[in-house]
Amino acid sequence: MPQLNPSPWLLILLFTWLVFLTIIPPKILGHTFPNDPASQNTEKPKTESWVWPWY
Repeated sequence: MPQLNPSPWLLILLFTWLVFLTIIPPKILGHTFPNDPASQNTEKPKTESWVWPWY
């Protein structure tokens, strides 16, 4: 297997990670979601127990 000169590949790798870490995250985080979940009431609804005649 031939040996590759690491200098151009290392530069390409570093530039790729630079793009991934600086340019792409703000673009992804800038999206807004159309269906934001509404805040739900934290109070539990009052439930009534069932009154069944057990024989």
